[in-house]
Amino acid sequence: MVSACEDASVGDEWENFLERIGRGDSADNDISEGSSDALELRFWASYRGQTLARTVRGMMYYRRALMLQSYLERRVLGGVGNHSQTSALTSQGFELSREARAQADLKFTYVVSCQIYGQQKQRKAPEATDIGLLLRRNEALRVAFIHVEEIAGDDGKVSKEFYSKLVKADAHGKDQEIYSVKLPGDPKLGEGKPENQNHAIVFTRGEAVQTIDMNQDNYLEEAMKVRNLLEEFHGKHGLRPPTILGVREHVFTGSVSSLAWFMSNQETSFVTLGQRVLAKPLKVRMHYGHPDIFDRIFHITRGGISKASRVINISEDIYAGFNSTLRQGNITHHEYIQVGKGRDVGLNQIALFEGKVAGGNGEQVLSRDVYRIGQLFDFFRMLSFYFTTVGFYVCTMMTVLTVYIFLYGRAYLAFSGLDEGISRRAKILGNTALDAALNAQFFVQIGIFTAVPMIMGFILELGLLKAVFSFITMQLQFCSVFFTFSLGTRTHYFGRTILHGGAKYRATGRGFVVRHIKFAENYRLYSRSHFVKALEVALLLIVYLAYGYTSGSTTSFILLTLSSWFLVISWLFAPYIFNPSGFEWQKTVEDFDDWTNWLLYKGGVGVKGDDSWESWWDEEQMHIQTLRGRILETILSLRFFFFQYGIVYKLHLTGKDTSLAIYGFSWIVLVGIVMIFKIFTFSPKSSTNFQLMLRFFQGVTALGLVAALCLIVALTELSVSDLFASVLAFIATGWAVLCLAITWRRVVWSLGLWESVKEFARMYDAGMGIIIFAPVAILSWFPFVSTFQSRILFNQAFSRGLEISLILAGNKANVEPSEF
Repeated sequence: MVSACEDASVGDEWENFLERIGRGDSADNDISEGSSDALELRFWASYRGQTLARTVRGMMYYRRALMLQSYLERRVLGGVGNHSQTSALTSQGFELSREARAQADLKFTYVVSCQIYGQQKQRKAPEATDIGLLLRRNEALRVAFIHVEEIAGDDGKVSKEFYSKLVKADAHGKDQEIYSVKLPGDPKLGEGKPENQNHAIVFTRGEAVQTIDMNQDNYLEEAMKVRNLLEEFHGKHGLRPPTILGVREHVFTGSVSSLAWFMSNQETSFVTLGQRVLAKPLKVRMHYGHPDIFDRIFHITRGGISKASRVINISEDIYAGFNSTLRQGNITHHEYIQVGKGRDVGLNQIALFEGKVAGGNGEQVLSRDVYRIGQLFDFFRMLSFYFTTVGFYVCTMMTVLTVYIFLYGRAYLAFSGLDEGISRRAKILGNTALDAALNAQFFVQIGIFTAVPMIMGFILELGLLKAVFSFITMQLQFCSVFFTFSLGTRTHYFGRTILHGGAKYRATGRGFVVRHIKFAENYRLYSRSHFVKALEVALLLIVYLAYGYTSGSTTSFILLTLSSWFLVISWLFAPYIFNPSGFEWQKTVEDFDDWTNWLLYKGGVGVKGDDSWESWWDEEQMHIQTLRGRILETILSLRFFFFQYGIVYKLHLTGKDTSLAIYGFSWIVLVGIVMIFKIFTFSPKSSTNFQLMLRFFQGVTALGLVAALCLIVALTELSVSDLFASVLAFIATGWAVLCLAITWRRVVWSLGLWESVKEFARMYDAGMGIIIFAPVAILSWFPFVSTFQSRILFNQAFSRGLEISLILAGNKANVEPSEF
């Protein structure tokens, strides 16, 4: 089953739509705003995004399926001979049958939980009007929301009373209140989605309940199978009857871009092959997807289907499965029915989603539920559970940590000279096992290995030939870059949560529009998670290239470190490779202006991180709050001093002298560099004469610094290569000092050094931005790069829209590409 967006062109769908509204033969296809056709056009567009309208339409297929089944059964059994049942069967005949409608209403109700619907109605927001329109169009639709009443007391104080209300549309299209439940206080205590479910589940009826996200869809042919699915509650599935019926998902967002296709394929493999194996034979499937159907009686008497504790239950889905399993429930998975599911289609949306899931898994490690499950499971089931939940993220983090450990070990061997001795001794003795063990790491660190389950799912679902063709196509569309980048995303957020806690719900928006992302926005999102780590790996590789020993030539070094360089390039440039119009010259110029304005804009009270580097920098430090976290950050930051210590004793100036005084002298040089930097950046508000004297002193200092460097190079053994090596050492040391200053912010603030630390941090971010921006700008000079990117990474309709937008834009600076 494939959605219409994937098997037909937009042009064909538009012609079909015009035919449906009676404009197929008309030459004038302009639809005026406010007409009934304009409303149908809005629905037509909404059904092609991840919107509430699409979800409501999909869920209402359950009611249509019930009406059709009831109508056909009554016809087969003879039924009562009224006009609607004895007439010839038409496509709308079952919808006119009163008995069929009554049967459907007895068995099905759809409750949409929208906590702010009451507030939207009060301020007459357009969203409330749209929800009211959905209520009028769908008889079985109900909306649950939180109503707040302000009551003035005798003492003049205003108190608030909270009600949970359920409404439907009456015969006149107005909201009719069905239930009103007074609440003891403000119900918004925990995470958003679990709170939504908790306040709405009291309005559900029957023995089964299905929770649906707003980005889902459904199909009539699948809705016809629900009666069979509900019978599974009475089937034999082991020692106990099922309490959660798992359902596979059909991801319908794979046709927008290559990223959407990667995400769709990865998700499809997880919700089919993965869930199948988790359910049987491993018996460790939890509530991973919202199409799952709950035994309502079982769960509502055991704490409900959602846990809503703030932060710890940010991954609210899986805790329902934890709760069911801990209370002797049984979770199954069924392949013969599926529900539509929309996924993120842009890199930033995907990164935020994976960051949320990784942070949620970090919180699961700290939760009681995982501890209790580990205590109750047998050994083999516990291992299966670990590997399929938090173990996956632990393995991902260990993969990246292994890269760091390996490269730091290589750097140590290079600085100490042991690598040359080991290699020569192994060569003399004919022992190549150590070299093979050291070099094997580079072949397993690429994130492409996380795509192995997806490839297996391809083979099972499509066959070997189509699987090979799809895999090759994905490689040509840089899927290895995407998966390697995702590896860094999961590692960063999972590791940060383990160190500091405090995972956050990150709203991805699930927007349908694929738009150009500004350079500054990408830098803010990926600076600490990818860019800093990639530059550290690059620094390690450069040190190894400069001081390491390889028994072969430069080609040998490239082959040994190829995958590490691939990781660096993926982490640095993936956000720009997968960015629409990422290499279009006009956009690049605008991005540079926007980035410099953001970098130099002063922060302050009320200034958001999107507008000012200073505000963003302060926000990036909010996760360091506990003493344990500060100590761990301090220990991790000490690794950067390793560069300075190793390079100092490798300089031609120091020769073979290994005394500790040389290392101490390097710190004196570093302090001198800092003082010179302060002299050049010092610009107080004072008289004009003082400003002139300051500029004169800065000029003399600059000339003296250049002369001193020339004399040192001429009169000592300090070489130009030593100067570059010293720069590498001091860059790493300066970053370590910055990390320590940020970690112990209060101490630095009390010493009056915080403003200096802020200026150094700004300089580092400016330098990192230039390193990343320069290749993007160079590639933007060549028009064919942008064309190649659009053709490879996006579907034909979107690529055509980008090209047309560039033609229409001409030399205009502020024209955005077409949005599809």
